[in-house]
Amino acid sequence: MQVEESIKPWGQLSGNEISAYNDLIAVKPLNKSTIGIRAVLLALTVLTVYALATIDYRSVDVYTALADTVSNFKLMFLQPYSQRFGLLEALYGVLITLGLAFLTTLFGAVIALFLGLLAAQNLAPKLVTNLIKGFVAFIRAVPTILWVLIFAVAAGLGSAAAVIGMTFHSISYLTKAYSESFEDLDADVIEALTASGANWWQIVFQAVIPSSVTYLLSWTFLHFEINFANAVAMGAAAGAAGIGFDLFMAGEYYFDLREVGLITYLILGFAVCLETCSTTMKARFQKK
Repeated sequence: MQVEESIKPWGQLSGNEISAYNDLIAVKPLNKSTIGIRAVLLALTVLTVYALATIDYRSVDVYTALADTVSNFKLMFLQPYSQRFGLLEALYGVLITLGLAFLTTLFGAVIALFLGLLAAQNLAPKLVTNLIKGFVAFIRAVPTILWVLIFAVAAGLGSAAAVIGMTFHSISYLTKAYSESFEDLDADVIEALTASGANWWQIVFQAVIPSSVTYLLSWTFLHFEINFANAVAMGAAAGAAGIGFDLFMAGEYYFDLREVGLITYLILGFAVCLETCSTTMKARFQKK
């Protein structure tokens, strides 16, 4: 039996139907948070317009600057080439950067897994969770480059300081992500295992981790991509070698825009490969 739907004119609607329509299109009244957000957005818009209107353009020829920018981008991305090293040497530099990102993610993920279990409110005492969350929040508040420079005082500029500093920041990021994933577990599952006599480790390995493995992989691969970008920056800022150091030399020392374009394409290509691998692995685990 086929049911035909029709739209009634407003005058033919019953009282209940009009009330239902009003509920669907009801406008929420303004509250303090909404007013505050709109006031901040308005203030930022006014400041942006004022800054653009009052900036001093007299010493800059805007049209010439735009033309030079377009010319530089054409040179970088349409004629990528390097006279200093070949494609194999460039790939070797990218692999070093990938190695730095892999090590920092591996060390950070292993340590963060245990800290995340202790930081989850449904798995550990509240005092312990608050201490761990406060500690990792403090670590996250400090940028990665500062941690690298702090450890460079003891270890010296190079790969060691970059790995330690990036691992330190990875632990704080992944601990928060893992603990929130563990806290989303259904409380009834934990209560059922506890009632059946399962100890803490059995609950973790039989219920918590198997049910959260997809989320753990997602957060780990996400931070692996972040660490890859950080490793590129650390190659220039902390002398950690890899493709980041080559990019710094090409852009600041040799000023070879074509080499900058080649390195940029390599970094983008590897970033796309990482995203593809991440999506494939998550899809396989979801099917299981």
